[in-house]
Amino acid sequence: MKVRKIPLRTCVVTKENLPKQELLRIVKNKEGEVKVDETGKLNGRGAYIKKDMAVLEQAIKTKILDKKLECEIGDNIYEELKKIIEK
Repeated sequence: MKVRKIPLRTCVVTKENLPKQELLRIVKNKEGEVKVDETGKLNGRGAYIKKDMAVLEQAIKTKILDKKLECEIGDNIYEELKKIIEK
């Protein structure tokens, strides 16, 4: 049986290479809208963050998502990320 390749992505906070299922994707589209991409298929520039509250708190503190996506990330995006992680 053939072994399937597991797609790996890098967390912008911890710099770990992890499977896509263990990460959340935040996307900025061409119109400049920022969204949380739970499907992993939205068009636009994406940044991955590990599904961990400590990592999210560090991302908020350092504003790394603002730097990676080159725009201001609103508090509503961080609240949505918290809800997803707490599930």
